[in-house]
Amino acid sequence: MQLVAATGNKNKLREFREIFPEHEIFSAAEAGFSGEVEETGETFAENALLKARAVCKATGRAALADDSGLCVEALHGAPGVYSARYSGGGDAQNRKLLLKNLEGKEDRRAHFVCCIALVFPDGRELTAEGRTEGQILHEERGANGFGYDSLFLSNDLGVTFAEASEEEKNAVSHRGRALKKLRELL
Repeated sequence: MQLVAATGNKNKLREFREIFPEHEIFSAAEAGFSGEVEETGETFAENALLKARAVCKATGRAALADDSGLCVEALHGAPGVYSARYSGGGDAQNRKLLLKNLEGKEDRRAHFVCCIALVFPDGRELTAEGRTEGQILHEERGANGFGYDSLFLSNDLGVTFAEASEEEKNAVSHRGRALKKLRELL
């Protein structure tokens, strides 16, 4: 199946292609979509559907989108759906703010959530959610990954996502688990 990934994030696009190798996945730009979809939803599922619907409508092709984020127990689930724009800056600024907001907190439990939406031109919509548990470290470790990966110590792996290989991360990550559930739905 040919799918358009409703993302401008090259790291997410790479993960989609690695985890879903049986499908031909195009970037939104490759499919001719250059717009920006505002994430106005209050949940990961709402945001994923907003993006997938917009790209499907604009391109006339099946569109795959995700919304994912980090939810930290001591911060009452923050940054949550605002993970990518937590600090108003980029990844490094987001990690810095997260560490600042966790100063003095003993409870470092956290989980990543990913909701994947697949919208077809005929109106069919599928969603699947994945989750992975871990904790936030006091300092960054590892050089791989993106976003909060260097701070997230995976319960499954015993290392940060930034220390893990892409194959190891994809086997237990929130995005990997959501895509596996989506594969079962298909």
